[in-house]
Amino acid sequence: MTTIYDVARKAGVSPATVSRVLNGRASVDPEMAARVRQATVDLDYRPNAVARSLRRSRTSLWAVIISDIGNPFFTSMVRGVEDVAQEAGFSVVLCNGDENPEKEARYVAAALAERMAGVIISSSGRPALINRLVQAGIPVVAIDRQPRGIAVDTVLVDNTHGAELATAHLIDNGYRRIACITGPRRISTAMHRLRGYQKALKASGKPAPDELIRYADFREEGGYRAMASLLATEEPPDAVFATNNLMTVGAVECLVDSGIGVPDRCGIVGFDDIPWAHLVRPSLSTVTQPTYDLGRSAAALLVERIADPAKAPSTVVLRTELRVRESSTPSSGRTGAAAGRPHRRRPAGRAGSHVDRAAEVDPYAEGGEERGLHP
Repeated sequence: MTTIYDVARKAGVSPATVSRVLNGRASVDPEMAARVRQATVDLDYRPNAVARSLRRSRTSLWAVIISDIGNPFFTSMVRGVEDVAQEAGFSVVLCNGDENPEKEARYVAAALAERMAGVIISSSGRPALINRLVQAGIPVVAIDRQPRGIAVDTVLVDNTHGAELATAHLIDNGYRRIACITGPRRISTAMHRLRGYQKALKASGKPAPDELIRYADFREEGGYRAMASLLATEEPPDAVFATNNLMTVGAVECLVDSGIGVPDRCGIVGFDDIPWAHLVRPSLSTVTQPTYDLGRSAAALLVERIADPAKAPSTVVLRTELRVRESSTPSSGRTGAAAGRPHRRRPAGRAGSHVDRAAEVDPYAEGGEERGLHP
């Protein structure tokens, strides 16, 4: 195996000079640095990552712990993280927390054990896990979700404003009884989007009764069950705002299975865009997030944090955009309270699923085969 001493002999410099070049120090004469880099190519030299991490007490790896690898929202976001990481000389290890605090805790423990250079995390809602990283001196950036009670660098979107846009759009299009399917209470994005929904209704003088709010699990099955529960009420909604992409898909599936036409009998707007939202019929109205920019912003903050561990934590908030499509624009005017209102019927359930009349939908209930809309 080629060593640093072999590179030094080949380049005609000292081993210390080779070390400075390999570590990116700017104090080396450019001509010497060029000789060192050429020698590493000629000799096919590869640094010993284990030895380097032991010397630095830190690897050159970042852990990116996301809450659901099956959600297309995270694909573009992780790409943004990786692009910046590569530019800064770091590699990314992707970890799927799966909306499971116990699984997330295992990844946090692994990041500590492996001396990760930094962690970007979309937390399932346990601030103690992030606090473990902070106390161990590992640079941390929270992304998408705001941890409670911990001051760390954070990158978010304006969830409240995006939810207000979606709900106000449904109101403007004549829908009168608008429901909200949101996520678990422990997760900041779910509560901020619920708050935006409530603010829009209040601004228009409309009530926001608890009977029109469902708490689900940010998964497709949870959206399906929540929609089924809403349809089973004495006075079903004539529109729904779903606070993430997968629950939007589940809610639309439930409406289709129940024979309720979208958008004329029930309008729908989702939060997070879906790659094929414009291809299905009806096409889905969505609140879009700048997902790639979320990832790049988080990675840039992590680079800054690694370079200056003592700097004050900062928060970056990005804007959302409402993309109006067919699912929220009825073909005829809605002039009366009953216009287009879905009649009360028990929806066609999935195998193993049920209609839950309670306001709280169990986010971890079992049942149901995987289903999906297809373009």
